Amino acid sequence: MPHLGETMSRVARRLQEEHGDVEATLAAITTAAVAAVPGADECGISYVIGRRRVEARAATSDLPREVDRLQSRVQQGPCLDAVFEEETVRVDDVAGERRWPEFAQEAAALGAGSMMCFRLFVEGDRLGALNVYARAAGAFGEEAQEIGQMFASHAAVALAGAEHESNLRVGMGTRDLIGQAKGILMERHKLTAEQAFDVLAKVSQELNRKLLDVARELADTGAVPAGNRRRD
Repeated sequence: MPHLGETMSRVARRLQEEHGDVEATLAAITTAAVAAVPGADECGISYVIGRRRVEARAATSDLPREVDRLQSRVQQGPCLDAVFEEETVRVDDVAGERRWPEFAQEAAALGAGSMMCFRLFVEGDRLGALNVYARAAGAFGEEAQEIGQMFASHAAVALAGAEHESNLRVGMGTRDLIGQAKGILMERHKLTAEQAFDVLAKVSQELNRKLLDVARELADTGAVPAGNRRRD
């Protein structure tokens, strides 16, 4: 496999450019996969929710999205097998595939000739797969499958990193906002940090609103949110 190391280094650099942005990383992975895997025409990333619903998260065309909707509807197909039973599923001829007869017939009609599906991650009841498509049958050989497996490994690491950083940013933003609201209450009413937090929590409960929403309104307006508070 000539130039594989160079290809994967280029892909890694491309994914690092989107570090911390989950949606951009997903899109970058699908685009890079088409360029990296021999014979690939299209690519999509699917999340399987609740071990039943197949949700397209990123795709290079309508084909991956349509195939995901099909698998979700008929509850069979290579993506579901990749995340539940095997780490890699290759379909050399979609039209002639017998493992999932209902899926195969409709997927071929959508324009899928060959497919390869690679498991990306398993997290509780949320699973992910990288799906590579060719419009012709017999497009993927052993080399394409091996490159696809290596690419999926790099992609899984990049995606995990992006999601982790995104979660950290959300968490830091939440803490900063609540801290800002507490600071306003502490300065205005001479409260301790614990007392200020208790005020936010009480207003949240009385208004039946999320604590973060109460803190955001207080930080934006400088006033404690009011409304139809629940009375005992």
